Amino acid sequence: MAEYNNTILDKLEGLVSRFEEISTLITDPDVISDMKRYVKLTKEYKELENIMNARKEYIQMLDGVEEAKVILDTEQDQEMREMAREELNACQSRIPELEEEIKLLLVPADPQDGKNAIVEIRGGTGGDEAAIFAGDLFRMYVKYCEAKGWKVEVTSTSEGTSGGFKEVVFTVSGENVYGTLKYESGVHRVQRVPATETQGRVHTSASSVAVLPEAEEFDVEINEGEIKWDTFRSGGAGGQNVNKVESGVRLRYIWKNPNTGIAEEIRIECTETRDQPKNKERALTRLRSFIYDKEHQKYLDDIASKRKTMVSTGDRSAKIRTYNYPQGRITDHRINYTIYNLSAFMDGDIQDCIDRLIVAENAERMKESEL
Repeated sequence: MAEYNNTILDKLEGLVSRFEEISTLITDPDVISDMKRYVKLTKEYKELENIMNARKEYIQMLDGVEEAKVILDTEQDQEMREMAREELNACQSRIPELEEEIKLLLVPADPQDGKNAIVEIRGGTGGDEAAIFAGDLFRMYVKYCEAKGWKVEVTSTSEGTSGGFKEVVFTVSGENVYGTLKYESGVHRVQRVPATETQGRVHTSASSVAVLPEAEEFDVEINEGEIKWDTFRSGGAGGQNVNKVESGVRLRYIWKNPNTGIAEEIRIECTETRDQPKNKERALTRLRSFIYDKEHQKYLDDIASKRKTMVSTGDRSAKIRTYNYPQGRITDHRINYTIYNLSAFMDGDIQDCIDRLIVAENAERMKESEL
C-alpha cells in the first residue's frame, strides 16, 4: 500500500482495533442483555463503520494511484496506458474529496443527533396571526417529514381562536431526525397581510420552534412512583366517546435541576388518543425528553459560548428566519441565506436550507477540531 498521507492514515489506523473490538462485543450475549451498553455500542459501531468504509476506499484510491503509475512507467501497450491514465486521474480526483470526508467523520459528532425528536411550536407575538402561522409551520414540517419517510405523531394541541395553534407538540421518528431538525429551533417571523386585516397592512408576527432530542428510558432517571397523575375528558373530535371516557392525562413531577439545584414542578398533558395508556406513555416520553433537554442545557451553553456564529447553539429565543409573503422571500439570518420560493418552502421544500446550515456547522466543527 502506498504511503500517501500518513497523518490521515495514522488517525484511521488507531480506530481499526476499536472497530474490531466492538464488532465482537455486540454479538456477546452478556452485552446484548445489557440494553444500555448494547445501544451505546451499536451506535459507536455504526459511526466507526462509516469511517472504516471511508478508510477502505481511501486505501483503494492510494493503491490505484501507485498501480496506475507502475503501468505508465513500464507498459508499452497504448490501450493499457490509456486505461491506466484514466484510472490515475479518477483516483487523484477522488483522494482530496475522501480526505475532506474523513476529516469530517473524525470530528466528534453531537451524541444526540441520531435520536428522534420532539418538536414544540408555539404562537408568539401577533395574537391570532401568530397562531395561524404556527399552524403553517406545523404543516410545513409534516410535509417535510413525510417526504423524508419519517413518522409524525401529534402529542398535544391547543388550537387558536381563528385557526392554527397556540401550541402544537409532535414527535418525529426516523433516521438522524434530531440531527436534521435541530436547526429549526428558534423564533420564526412572518411578514404578511393577515386575513383579518381590513386595511391591507403588512403585519409582523412570530412563532417559536423548539426541537428536543427524544430521551429513551435509560437516558434519564425518573422515580415513576413520585409522578402524580390526573385524568380528564379530552375535547375535540370523538362525540359521545370523548364526553364519557377520561382518556386525557396530566402528569405532575417535581424535578431538581442538577446544574442549578433548583426544584421545579413539571406539568405535561396528553390528549391526542382515546387510549389512556397510550396517552400516559406519550406523556412519560415528553417528561423524559424535557428532563434530558434540561440536564443537557449546560452542554448546549458550552457549545454556544465556543461557537459565536454557530447555526445550532440551542438558543431557542434567537430570531433565525423570516418569511416575507409580499416578496415571496425566505431569509435565514444565521447564514445569510435568501431564496424566493416561499410557496414551495411552506409546502415542505426546506432541505436545501437545512443542507446549507449543516455545511456551515460542519465547517466550524472542522475548524475547531484543528485536523
